[in-house]
Amino acid sequence: MAELSPMMQQYFRIKDSHKDHIVFFRLGDFYEMFYEDALIASKELELVLTGRDCGQETRAPMCGIPFKSCETYIAKLIQKGYKVAICEQVEDPAFAKGVVSREVVRVITPGTVLESNLLEEDSNNFLCCIFYQPGGYGLIFADISTGEMNLIELTQDDDSLLLNELSRYAPREVIFNPAFLEKKSIAKFLREKMLCTADLLEEEKYDIDAASARILAHFEAESLEGLGLAAYLKCTRALGALLEYLADTQKLGVERMITLRFHNEAQYMNLDQNARTHLELLSTMRSKDKRGSLLWVLDKTKTPMGKRQIKNFLRQPLVNPAAINKRLNAVEELVGNQLRCSEIIDLLGGIFDIERMITRIVYGNATPREYKALEQTIRQFPGIKGHLADCRSAYLKEIDSQIDLLEDVAQLLEASIQEEPPTTLKDGGVIRKGYSDQLDQLRDLMDHALDYITRMENEQREATGIRNLKISYNKVFGYYIEVTRSNLSQVPEHYIRKQTLANCERYIIQELKELEEKILSATDQAISLETQLFEQVRTSVAKQLHRIQQSASAISRLDVFCSFAQTALMNQYVRPDVDLSQRIAITDGRHPVVEQLLTGAPFVPNDTLLEPGENQIAIITGPNMAGKSTYMRQTALIVLMAQIGSFVPAASAQIGVVDGIYTRVGASDDLSAGQSTFMVEMVEVAKILKDATANSLLILDEIGRGTSTYDGMSIAQGVLEFIADKRRLGAKTLFATHYHELTQMEERLPCVKNYNICVKKRGDDITFLRKIVRGGADESYGIEVSKLAGIPDWIIKRAKEILKQLESDKPMQESRPVKAATESMPDEMQIQFENPKLVQLEAQLKDIDLNTLTPLEALNILYGLKELVK
Repeated sequence: MAELSPMMQQYFRIKDSHKDHIVFFRLGDFYEMFYEDALIASKELELVLTGRDCGQETRAPMCGIPFKSCETYIAKLIQKGYKVAICEQVEDPAFAKGVVSREVVRVITPGTVLESNLLEEDSNNFLCCIFYQPGGYGLIFADISTGEMNLIELTQDDDSLLLNELSRYAPREVIFNPAFLEKKSIAKFLREKMLCTADLLEEEKYDIDAASARILAHFEAESLEGLGLAAYLKCTRALGALLEYLADTQKLGVERMITLRFHNEAQYMNLDQNARTHLELLSTMRSKDKRGSLLWVLDKTKTPMGKRQIKNFLRQPLVNPAAINKRLNAVEELVGNQLRCSEIIDLLGGIFDIERMITRIVYGNATPREYKALEQTIRQFPGIKGHLADCRSAYLKEIDSQIDLLEDVAQLLEASIQEEPPTTLKDGGVIRKGYSDQLDQLRDLMDHALDYITRMENEQREATGIRNLKISYNKVFGYYIEVTRSNLSQVPEHYIRKQTLANCERYIIQELKELEEKILSATDQAISLETQLFEQVRTSVAKQLHRIQQSASAISRLDVFCSFAQTALMNQYVRPDVDLSQRIAITDGRHPVVEQLLTGAPFVPNDTLLEPGENQIAIITGPNMAGKSTYMRQTALIVLMAQIGSFVPAASAQIGVVDGIYTRVGASDDLSAGQSTFMVEMVEVAKILKDATANSLLILDEIGRGTSTYDGMSIAQGVLEFIADKRRLGAKTLFATHYHELTQMEERLPCVKNYNICVKKRGDDITFLRKIVRGGADESYGIEVSKLAGIPDWIIKRAKEILKQLESDKPMQESRPVKAATESMPDEMQIQFENPKLVQLEAQLKDIDLNTLTPLEALNILYGLKELVK
């Protein structure tokens, strides 16, 4: 350290406290990085690596970025999982003695981002704090950009429960106590599956007494009971640690964290990671896109707050019929008054993200234009409240009462901030004229400096009688009075000579120097005064945090209800009857996503009936591609839509609330965990049977197909018998299978009913009618489906021969080798120049009997032919 320059000594003292962070060290108009930080930043940001003399023999590696464009570079580092410490000059260099004082004013981590261009406006950015001790977890999922904190206490030491919650909230960053280090499999999941950063906090930060004191001070509360935390000691420890972590990294603004939400399992439907993925609630399984998901269909929201809120609704469907019907009443009233709904939607289009704006205002990061956007948003509130004033539903009345007009805030912002302010405060021009007399005088001086000089020049000419006296300026003397030699006798005694030239003399006077000082310092004074005034405005607005947050929350829910209403009107949805009947009765149900994606063919609706007793389990058989999975998923989605408070795609629907939806759809190897397709399938089935209750809805597709036929059939039948037994489970279940032998279960178990997908066969061709009817399928149609998929004719012909031989042979347990084909593969199978699709099209057209086609069959055939030739 002794060998280093004073500035580099300062740098290393700061860096020593931020070893895990890339330090952005402010030098003038740049943020510089040194040594290891410079090497990392140079590589990750593609910056030129330079060097700086630091007092040692070798130059320090260095790279830098302009402070004005730092956010782009910070975003890249944060996305790559790095943390950035912003080290600012906290002293004016003009008045500094020696090295300018510097301090880290903020640490930016993936979970503590505030900048709008670093955040997705339609998604929360969660930071998770975990406290673990054998027996359970305390979890806090906090979004500091919106001020919300979700508290979850898990009373079981069950890793799958923790993984489910982590998947639900998808945090960008996780912090945890030392005991959590033993959970190596979860650490691997966080690193490889969720791609989030993770950090260990010291055990003392989770101390119950220190955490309790910190929480009470933060919320200005008398006791934990008053905050509802008394029964959640693990959450209390996690919350205390989180608040300290935010204070350490953000320095200021932690008071923004004001919203505590307790996640109670009795409040929400159980939706594990598999169910959310298989049902494609927020994104599709393959492409991870929003298009093709349920969110894509339902999200017609206009505000960023609404876009985040609708995701929360989808993640947490309700199980209380009263709460669900309260939402449905609001949606129904908006559906019933389309004009009102349309006008509210138009007003919502003018609402900015005030939830995150107020956060940046509290932290002091908001730009002048964001203050103006806040004012423009508040101006929409009277119109919205006007449309809600005579609403009858309890929820819309509640929203109306929670939207604060915030007239005082709007008036302050209108009076103080320019109509079109600059993006930053640095160069002034933010405060509106008329807000401060002192600032107006300084601006007047800046704008009319020449007029003031000219006025003084005329005054001095009249006072002295020197008609050619003039006032000029140069960098050496500043402003001065110039008098020609012929008029020197008229120069007053109080003029102070500054310079003698060949044909004139130059003077200064006290009044001129005072005016000069005012003019030259007016800009700096104006900017300094604007900064003070802007801070006063910021403080005043920040004090209204609770009012603005309450209004933002109300607007977000109104936005979601309007979105539900608009979707219902556009897609002809109906209000479901939601009750505790344990009965799911859907008439002409449709898949909300598939029907929107179909082009050129109508969606075929189907009925569903599931209830305790004779209709507890529906076994669904039929060929692949016929629509079994679509039918089962649409039933689950209709139930879920009803329980979030949305209308549903059906002619009518009675939904007895379910406490959970569990799915086993498809299978894939988990090679990283050393698990085969069958093992993954069995692990998921085991978890479903363990977690589900009699009030759950199970969607099981092709259980047992990952192993041999008889093993798979045996397992599938055992699972069915377990579910059917009310003493063991008794859950409502849709069970799709290719094991036609399982259809015999209807005769043995009174709670089982068989259904199949209608298929019409003509010769070797089949048409999927997409209609669910009673009874089991008589064939699998596997060969016919293979033909539709484009399998060559020779293989289709050979498969039929093998099938015929197998069916005529003895039972499979006494099977013998199938006779090998004597016919060699035809040449056309080796080299095929014909277009197979055209050959297939010709064959299908030849086989169509126009005299026997129903209108629905004709539409389906036409749709299939169109898809074939695309």
